[in-house]
Amino acid sequence: MSINVVRKIDDMVKVQHVLISVSDKTGLDLLVPELRKINPAIRFFSTGGTYARLKDLLGEQAEQCLKQVSDYTGQPETQGGLVKTLDFKIYLGLLTETYNDAHQADLARTASVPIDMVVVNLYPFQSTIAQSDVTVEQARGNIDIGGPCMIRAAAKNFIRVASVVDPNDYEHIINELTVRQGHTSLNLRYELACKAFDHTAEYDLAIARYLANQSIQVVKGVYQEADVESRK
Repeated sequence: MSINVVRKIDDMVKVQHVLISVSDKTGLDLLVPELRKINPAIRFFSTGGTYARLKDLLGEQAEQCLKQVSDYTGQPETQGGLVKTLDFKIYLGLLTETYNDAHQADLARTASVPIDMVVVNLYPFQSTIAQSDVTVEQARGNIDIGGPCMIRAAAKNFIRVASVVDPNDYEHIINELTVRQGHTSLNLRYELACKAFDHTAEYDLAIARYLANQSIQVVKGVYQEADVESRK
């Protein structure tokens, strides 16, 4: 397997395309209007309930700068939101390197855009399993797939992309973008990448520990009981 060796990057990257998909919507009322104020030409991509929240926050401006991920990719969300963001155009936009001609050709070929910032936090797995009456199926349903993938892709490409996982960082990010005229610095992107990988590692560890502590007999019983109920 050949690995691209990047020899040229930009310290400062202008934030023009932002993908936002969050379970915890705290702070969006600060982040989104401020991003729009800093760069009036910014474009947002979003999914499900987050899209609805952004549309409300942006008001009349939404038509100019907000697009559902499904409209961008051309693939509708599956039932229950099971698949929303696992799409070639999304990951091309996240992983593209600025000075890689082949990557730029792929962007042009697919009518894709480079995504400069990802704002993602995950399904509330930890708080779900903290409930005393939680079932294995409820826990399983709160295992996020697309979120960690986007976070990891953005964090891997910290040479260009800012991966934002914590609403407590929104003010810090806005302050930097204000000072730097809408650009993120390599220092900020690297700092956010470190936090992002730590975030997904903790998330995966919580899932692994929960599953390891379940008896397979109990797990089988949950689905056998559900099957009996569905036949009634």
